[in-house]
Amino acid sequence: MSTSISHVDQDAAAGIWDECHPPCLSLFQPTYRDHPDNQQDPIRFKNLVKTLEESLEQQFSPEEIQPLLEPLLALAEDHDFWNCTFDGLAVLRAKNLFRIYKVQRPLPELAVVADSFHTKPLLRILQSADRYQVLAVNRKEIKLFEGNRDALDEIEPAEGVPCTMTDALGEELSDPRQTVSSYGGRGRGQTGMNHGHGGRKDELDHDAERFFRAVDRAVLRHHSKPSGLPLILAALPEHHHMFHALSHNPFLVAESVDVHPDSLASIEAFRERAWQVFEPRYLARLAGMVETFGNNKCNGLAADDLAEVAKAAVGGRVATLLIEAGREIAGRVDGSNGALELDDISHPELDDVLDDLGSVTLKMGGEVVVVPSQRMPTETGIAAIYRY
Repeated sequence: MSTSISHVDQDAAAGIWDECHPPCLSLFQPTYRDHPDNQQDPIRFKNLVKTLEESLEQQFSPEEIQPLLEPLLALAEDHDFWNCTFDGLAVLRAKNLFRIYKVQRPLPELAVVADSFHTKPLLRILQSADRYQVLAVNRKEIKLFEGNRDALDEIEPAEGVPCTMTDALGEELSDPRQTVSSYGGRGRGQTGMNHGHGGRKDELDHDAERFFRAVDRAVLRHHSKPSGLPLILAALPEHHHMFHALSHNPFLVAESVDVHPDSLASIEAFRERAWQVFEPRYLARLAGMVETFGNNKCNGLAADDLAEVAKAAVGGRVATLLIEAGREIAGRVDGSNGALELDDISHPELDDVLDDLGSVTLKMGGEVVVVPSQRMPTETGIAAIYRY
């Protein structure tokens, strides 16, 4: 059984598409970061687990239900876990899988038992255009953060990422004792003069460069490539040029935060600095997509009609799909032919045309971006840019 606790990133998305052996349990809830509000979180979680149990009882025996619910019930009693939550929680559980996601946006309260996982709330977060990571470095250690316009949190570096210079270089650090020889002062009362072979500053710079190279390689492999998120450097100005000059990370943006987070009063102050760096890039990206949509629509290579886009998505024609944040259209998309069903449905909270279109587009190798309503170029909730 696969067990994972993570932030939501592209690596987590791979888990979302994992094959599920029914019954598949999906649980979502908002959570609170601080006391005393967070005291209600495990209570709400237990109530949602009870909802899952009642649903399972309609089809399965107690002997089948108990092992499915055991890890959820254990999580409900894990006080350390509930003391370190963010803004939302998602749990996916099946016979072969148990995944937990702490997310930086509130999630709707929902408990679903079905033949597949209900992943739409997670996909909305995955595709939000305002997400980024921050690498804070100095000569001794690194810290990693992940955030959006509203929140920024420190994350645990993946295994294989050196957190300190010693982790990266081990015993290969330059000898802190400067090599010294004496000359002159042969006569009585003369003082010998010390001569150092190699400047100490050069040695320190060499160690820092080697450390930064190791960090750059590891962060690219274990964080940037799996998440696909832009990376912002946070460091003192004297380290900016060195790190950018040696970096081979294509996700590293040119602009940097010019302070290390340890020198700021709070994580919120650090988030403000990071968002000041990232916001212009975020707005430029959205503006570019909107402009491309407008240009392509004139040539028949873009559309905002739901029925047309649904058929194009199923056919693999959609290269980029913009979805309006917070917008829902009750209904479903037939994944085999793209037909829409917009009639009243028994569980509208579980079926949303826009999320279905997003899921189909992702499965067909397209890009999905959730866009704030004030920046959407259409009134239909979607804007699709076609491959051909």
